[in-house]
Amino acid sequence: MDIIEKNKTRMAHLSENSAELSKQIEALDWNELKSALNECIFQKEEASLPAEYDPASYFPLAPENAEQKTLYDKAFKHGEVLIRNGKTAAFTVAGGQGTRLGYDGPKGTLPVSPIKKKPLFQLFAEQILGISKKYEVTIPWYIMCSPLNLKATTAHFEEKNFYGLGKENIKFFAQGVMPATDFEGNLLRASQDSLALSPNGHGGSLKALIDSGSVADMAKRGIEHVSYFQVDNPLVSTINPLFIGLHDLQQSDMSSRSLTKTGPFEKLGNFVSIGDRITIIEYSDLPEEKALEKEDDGRIKYRAGSPAIHILRRDFIEQFASGEIKLPYHRAEKKVSYIDDNGNLINPDEPNAVKFETFVFDALPLAKNPLILEADRLEEFSPVKNKTGIDSLESSRSDQSKRARRWIEKAGYTVNEESTVEISPRTFPSTHDLQGADLQQYDLDSKIIYLGDEKRTDQ
Repeated sequence: MDIIEKNKTRMAHLSENSAELSKQIEALDWNELKSALNECIFQKEEASLPAEYDPASYFPLAPENAEQKTLYDKAFKHGEVLIRNGKTAAFTVAGGQGTRLGYDGPKGTLPVSPIKKKPLFQLFAEQILGISKKYEVTIPWYIMCSPLNLKATTAHFEEKNFYGLGKENIKFFAQGVMPATDFEGNLLRASQDSLALSPNGHGGSLKALIDSGSVADMAKRGIEHVSYFQVDNPLVSTINPLFIGLHDLQQSDMSSRSLTKTGPFEKLGNFVSIGDRITIIEYSDLPEEKALEKEDDGRIKYRAGSPAIHILRRDFIEQFASGEIKLPYHRAEKKVSYIDDNGNLINPDEPNAVKFETFVFDALPLAKNPLILEADRLEEFSPVKNKTGIDSLESSRSDQSKRARRWIEKAGYTVNEESTVEISPRTFPSTHDLQGADLQQYDLDSKIIYLGDEKRTDQ
């Protein structure tokens, strides 16, 4: 008897007196579980680096010659046309909870802006609303939650009247889950009435887009490009004309933003090229000697790090529905408390279980014409991951205020360096929107400066 049949027989017996467990067993995709078991347990190959690889090439933040300048100008205008013609959608991966930050609730509901204390979701919503107004278009927003925070997230948006975007233009859905097994592939139960289930990794977002009907909804709306970003980064450009335009002009299935790493060992995945394919090698897997390699000008070679900002073509995502292409499973060994077959609760001291995860960046080697566009860290990346220190709520609020100050100064106005500044992304969704704006209506000499239209009822 193979492991799948063994699991089916065992679970059928254990679920005889549990309707909930029986329901979970019935809902299991056994073929998917078989693939995961084969990839991660029975035919497991030790993770190894490619025999040969090089730093991936990327489009620089600022054009370096006249030809690139022409391309960037063309790409920006083309991106604007795509946005105005309703070809773009926003997609947020929002499964995280605020537990590590001492916050009880979905991370997207965490108040993060420096003055108004707007939640992450509100900052994204206002930016989408501002861009929609600017281009006279409706931009749909797809939000993937975890099974644990889906209800709380939808309740938050209902309470906030969907931030003025319209209930019909925001689609919420839950990330898929996979059951955990022991090292021999036997299913574990978290309780008498439930399997030990865990999210299937951010790569599961592509399958979830399909299974939830979101991709079908995009097709109905005429959406061609999906802007992917994670919930913890308040500085992200949700719909970026240059990025979208370049992506489409280069006929890329999947495009990515990169950050120039602050040092050789910064904890960002490294973009690398293997032949004509691009992939990511995790920071923990890049050999030290590779991480320390330098160019002739002194810059580290492997300097393009991933902040998990992508654009994917809708028809590329659809290929995952047909099974034409598939993301591999990765094995994560974890400590998982479980109920044994005699009903005893076991709390292991060492990793005892395998969790199966897929990663969205594993789609890159499968994509045609993947491209990477450098992003300005100060403009587009300040995630809220930790309670204190680097990538914390405090550091992110400071970065938001500094960026707002730069935007105002770029528009030709002076701001006190000690002032706390916040700009409404609905009123001014990008730095371009401040150029030529009359900012004299605001008190720019104040210690607290907020630029935005407060008359709107959905503020």
